[in-house]
Amino acid sequence: METIVIVGGGAGGLELATSLGNKLGKKKKANIILVDQTRTHIWKPLLHELATGALDRSTDGVVYHAHATRHHYQFQLGTMIGMDPAAKSIKLAPLMSNKGKLILPEREVTYDTLVMAVGSVSNDFGTKGVADNCYFLDSHRQAEYFHESMLDQFMRVYQPDEAGQLKLAIVGGGATGVELSAELHHVADLMKMYDLSTTAPQPPTITLIEAGPRILPALPERIAESARLELEKLGVTVKVDTRIVEADENGFITADGSRIDAHLTVWAAGVKAPDFIREMDFFETNRMGQIVVKSTLQSTNDDSVYVIGDCCGCQMADESWVPPRAQSAHQMASLVCKNIMLSRKNKALKDFVYSDYGSLVNLSTYSTVGSLMGNLSKGSMFVEGHLARLVYVSLYRMHQIAIHGWFGGAAVWLAHKIGNTVKPKMKLH
Repeated sequence: METIVIVGGGAGGLELATSLGNKLGKKKKANIILVDQTRTHIWKPLLHELATGALDRSTDGVVYHAHATRHHYQFQLGTMIGMDPAAKSIKLAPLMSNKGKLILPEREVTYDTLVMAVGSVSNDFGTKGVADNCYFLDSHRQAEYFHESMLDQFMRVYQPDEAGQLKLAIVGGGATGVELSAELHHVADLMKMYDLSTTAPQPPTITLIEAGPRILPALPERIAESARLELEKLGVTVKVDTRIVEADENGFITADGSRIDAHLTVWAAGVKAPDFIREMDFFETNRMGQIVVKSTLQSTNDDSVYVIGDCCGCQMADESWVPPRAQSAHQMASLVCKNIMLSRKNKALKDFVYSDYGSLVNLSTYSTVGSLMGNLSKGSMFVEGHLARLVYVSLYRMHQIAIHGWFGGAAVWLAHKIGNTVKPKMKLH
């Protein structure tokens, strides 16, 4: 029986495992294995909400083991550290407990078809002190670590009879940085509601720092300007043309030698594929470390390996690269599913054509701005307010439908609505 191994349970990887499990695993036509280094899936565009407590992994996450049972694939907990293309096997690192005890030794998993869906990580560009002093939001573990530290800082700074002011600084004016800035402002309001900062004489200061001339550089200027105005209306300080050259435990140092003090610093500038891909010295990679693929999304040097999501370097007709977005991963997963089914019938594979359906930026409960129907019309349709918020939420619902089915997606949505009637508006632990 053919074995299809998918490494990475993000948006694309989990959707592909679900589709292949339902099509092939259920009928015992193929053995589908999903490998991920965590036990729970969280949709990556929502990690900033997990970081601020607006999302709770215990209720909003997807447990891989349970999901695998329902959708006819196998799940293996592990971190890929290498591969042997000749033997068609991948190597997983030893699995250790939180106390450093060995659970499973180094393992090998063989495959007939391999799908690399390992996502991306933040790129600190080698900036001094960033790795040691900044928080990142590449995984739910990092997001939860930031959340705990944020609660601790609120308690520490806003003690009774002290004139404290919490300072937060975020580097990176992309979607993550912009959305996190708005969420943090919302958190400050919720802290007062739950009596965690009622003694605060001054609200927290939030500074968003971007090296380029404007925030949201990948999106149309009208969206960027609308988002900037909304952030400034909330009291967020937006600094553009500001390059960070060093980070320390008290904040950032800019290229002109000035300081930006902060109790909590987040690095959300730039993305790259995980370093181990390049270190394996097997795949052709681009400057972002992504695996370069052919038009069928097969790697350029091994047809048995497909690549999807943020780690996929797919060049379009205009020689630009497919952007690392959730919609890209979704479209790639759909095509790879089709191509795997076609290859089993010895039919010609389909080429990947990226469709830009637009971009939306959610500013917490305050506003949502974006453009829709990116390349489906001669221009783009600018949307904001309630309509944009509705579309933004629907994107997540579509992902839930893709991994749970229509009935399961509706059940998850209903359970979430019911749960919100009794849960606090933010995670307080």
